[in-house]
Amino acid sequence: MTEQTHTGENSIDVFKALADPIRLAIIRYLDKLDHEVSCGTVDQALRIGKTSGSYHFKILQEAGLITVHKVSREKFVALDRSTFDHYLIHFWQNL
Repeated sequence: MTEQTHTGENSIDVFKALADPIRLAIIRYLDKLDHEVSCGTVDQALRIGKTSGSYHFKILQEAGLITVHKVSREKFVALDRSTFDHYLIHFWQNL
């Protein structure tokens, strides 16, 4: 994923992405890890179907909340903590 700029428009994407319980569960799961993990592993751990998981990972990636790295046919995800740091630590400055 290319580096994102932190714009006001992107802050809307961040908060929309965080407004869904499944995506919050994905974020909580990834927060416990200090490494990339396959999308399938997350899907299994949280009992999310593959199609639903793909949809939620796409939204999280577009908001800059996760990084996605593809190896062959498998996708690996991890939190992009810099986005959390920017939008949540500096929340009032980004309104």
